[in-house]
Amino acid sequence: MSDAAAVEVRDVRKSFGAIHALDGLSLRVPRGQIFGLLGPNGSGKTTLIRAILGLVRPEAGEVMTLGQRMPQREVLDRIGYMTQAAALYTDLTAEENVRFFAAIAGGGDVAAALAFVELSDRARSVVATLSGGMRTRLSLACAIVHSPDLLMLDEPTVGVDPHLRVQLWDGFRAMAAGGTTIIVSSHVMDEAERCDRLGLMNRGQLLAEGTTAELLARAGTDSLEGAFLALSQATE
Repeated sequence: MSDAAAVEVRDVRKSFGAIHALDGLSLRVPRGQIFGLLGPNGSGKTTLIRAILGLVRPEAGEVMTLGQRMPQREVLDRIGYMTQAAALYTDLTAEENVRFFAAIAGGGDVAAALAFVELSDRARSVVATLSGGMRTRLSLACAIVHSPDLLMLDEPTVGVDPHLRVQLWDGFRAMAAGGTTIIVSSHVMDEAERCDRLGLMNRGQLLAEGTTAELLARAGTDSLEGAFLALSQATE
């Protein structure tokens, strides 16, 4: 496998009982790219992310993350992971949460992370007093505080207002330009269009992979939603 890729997944299978969460999936994500995983709930996106992180062990296939087979403790220090459900300590302040995650990863710029998500003015607020959208933004701050080489985002802008969503994506683009690889899991079509490349997933399989323009041309449609439906039907 090439060391030029941030993530390489080859023929990976993972089942939970009768459910084939990953069914022979292969994927390659070059370094410094924003790659979107697009698919409905239950398509296998979160399981794939967890396999890349080494949090689930595939029954077959191979996963390489930043050039290493997972799990590897030293690799985890180079990864930021924002889960779909906010993983925060609600009795601590926003700043204390970010500082805690920075300490786990070996350091980071707490003030810069809070500024990135526009929570500097709520740094001393206890998390229990924050709105759902603020907690989402705080989770992102915790994921980026140590300037990771690989950033994994599971539905990162759920509950975030449109204005801030645009600003966050501008920030993601700047991070990618600086060499950070970003993998975004989403089922929001207009958000997916902001990615450099997309992988359309359904039933644990990768239906297609490419730029938005390439996927639209392949499916013969003018929308990602239409492309997803067309490619899903083609594999049935």
